[in-house]
Amino acid sequence: MTPNTSFQEVLEKQQQVEKTSWKNEVDSRQRKPQFACHELTCQGLKFSKHANERLASRNIDLTEEQLERLETGAKKALEKGINESLVMVDNLAFIVNVKNNTVITAVNDGEDKVFTNIDGAVVI
Repeated sequence: MTPNTSFQEVLEKQQQVEKTSWKNEVDSRQRKPQFACHELTCQGLKFSKHANERLASRNIDLTEEQLERLETGAKKALEKGINESLVMVDNLAFIVNVKNNTVITAVNDGEDKVFTNIDGAVVI
């Protein structure tokens, strides 16, 4: 602030900054979430590179509700002391490393249904 700057000028500048900040916040809230499943992270649940590749190659697009259910399944597995869990969401199967909170791979209806190296399963 210079000696010649009036209180009104300072106030107007501050209001402009607040208006811009508010507009940016509203704009970011209006954007729809992107669940294209590439480099996906949802509320702490991570997807490995392999899982992202499987989702893309198998044309699996997860809805927000499915992602929430997948995370719920991972939390339930953690509560039961499961380390490597099969989490079933609708017709989709996910192998989740519970300790690392990471989806390792994803399988849809058209795939074989044999899962190894898991110590528990959660059906959501």
